[in-house]
Amino acid sequence: MVPTQAGRRGSMEQAESATPRGADYEFQPHERPLMLGSPANPDHPVLRRVGYGVIGILIALTSGLSNGLLIANLPQIQGSLGLTPVEGGWLVAAYSMTNIFAGFLIVRARQQFGLQRLTRIFLIGFVLLTGAQMLARAFSAELVIRAAAGIIASGLAPLSFFYIMQAMPARLRMGGMIIGLGLTQVASPLSRVISPLLLSGGDIQNLHLFEFGLALACLGAIALLRLPPSDRADVFERLDVLTALLLAPGLALLTAVLVQGRIVWWSTPWLGYATAGSIVLIGAALRIEHNRSSPLLNTRWIGGLDMLRLAAVAAVMRVLLSEQNYGSLGLLTVVGMGQDQLVTLYAVVTGASLAGLALSVLRLDPTDLVRPIAISVALILAGALIDAHATNLTRPANFYLSQGLIGFAAVYFLGPTLMLGVVRALARGPSHMVSFSAVFGIAQTVGGLGGSALLGTFQIVREKFHSHELAQSLVITDPQVALRIQQLGGAYGRVLGDPALRQAQGVALLARQTTREANILAFNDVFLLIAVLAGVGLLLVVGRWLQLRRSGVDPLAEEMAAIARLRTETP
Repeated sequence: MVPTQAGRRGSMEQAESATPRGADYEFQPHERPLMLGSPANPDHPVLRRVGYGVIGILIALTSGLSNGLLIANLPQIQGSLGLTPVEGGWLVAAYSMTNIFAGFLIVRARQQFGLQRLTRIFLIGFVLLTGAQMLARAFSAELVIRAAAGIIASGLAPLSFFYIMQAMPARLRMGGMIIGLGLTQVASPLSRVISPLLLSGGDIQNLHLFEFGLALACLGAIALLRLPPSDRADVFERLDVLTALLLAPGLALLTAVLVQGRIVWWSTPWLGYATAGSIVLIGAALRIEHNRSSPLLNTRWIGGLDMLRLAAVAAVMRVLLSEQNYGSLGLLTVVGMGQDQLVTLYAVVTGASLAGLALSVLRLDPTDLVRPIAISVALILAGALIDAHATNLTRPANFYLSQGLIGFAAVYFLGPTLMLGVVRALARGPSHMVSFSAVFGIAQTVGGLGGSALLGTFQIVREKFHSHELAQSLVITDPQVALRIQQLGGAYGRVLGDPALRQAQGVALLARQTTREANILAFNDVFLLIAVLAGVGLLLVVGRWLQLRRSGVDPLAEEMAAIARLRTETP
């Protein structure tokens, strides 16, 4: 085997079982790893390609379900452990805190220690983690486990698309990355499809046992078929530690503020201190990186117009897609729908997401990457406008079309967004992949958490407004109001003989109905807010698309040429 020289001290890991003809196989230039930490791309036989594809799909869904099952079953987990809403919020925050930071640091770790070694560490850690989760019966233990799960999931996501890329022909390998990351998104609605089945006996342990089984399946599959070897080099520097020590708590504080803000409310003093601390720590980390000759994060490249535009697209799309995770789900919960009633709805969303993923890969055009993003924003706009007419008679079937459109858009935009970032990073050099991973991961996570915080806060404010307006119109001397109270109190006629008590119960029931109607109106306002934001975003994206069309310039022409030169110059 002829190693590829990369970095200051490059070396090729031995993984003979994954090469086409064993250890004596000499990699051709087009088969060698394109960057440090990624596997080689030898020509595999058909059966091996199928194996790589199946394992990649398994890992991608396992990675996505790790967080999806937590979010989908958070009320049940809170009830099982006796947690308050604030403590439940900390479980979500703990996962995001570690996931947002580890996502790009692991890119550097793969380059330093090699893909094979890191793969074994993550899979064994995943098995141990899910096994420990079945024994955890305390909030502190669950909190530590969720934080560790965030790190593990950040390592599984790239592993999934590395496997899927091995199953793809050379011209479609970018599609393998899109499929891998897209399937982690598909796992979110899928988790709501399978959750009622897992909890049919009312035992939360079934959920943990399922995750443990997935971890064992992933470990066994990777043991059977390993990835081809990868290049590695000494890339970590001492200042990376200082940057990590500043950036990790800074991002953790920001995540805590976004998750807990609408739960404890934004006027809580510690949120202000946490926000200030986050700004100082992140700012200090970026300042250090800005003055380094070999930075962990290339702030000059990240601060360029192209990367800022890409980060804005990724973040705004996650904000808009919060309509699905918070808006429609919240409204259906208000009208009394439980998980069992939502299975068909989320099966539709899962199918639409898979369709969006397939079309994103099949229709990926490097010369026209803005149009799919515009289509995705337009679909979200249409879905939000459809949902904005909900009533207390709205049921899951009324959301099939709108949520299907949004589910399609949630994955369809990933292809062009990823290609824009990855191609620009590789054209600048493999070291820029760490910076791109940071930008994309932080934008996605902060956008998703920020979207839920924004919509949740807006919904609470509008609910108070509508409650006040409805209460003002309910005067007990109004004959219609008095009749309604009498009808509601009449339901207690057989158990309450006192007319005054029946009237009091009627007033209480009317108040609950008023609160429900105020919540429904508030969620309609949330849908309208999403529609307005999507409309503004659509104008900006379409404007950018028209600008590129009129100029006739291929936005990635220079980058693609640079990558081609890099491939031919690699010894």
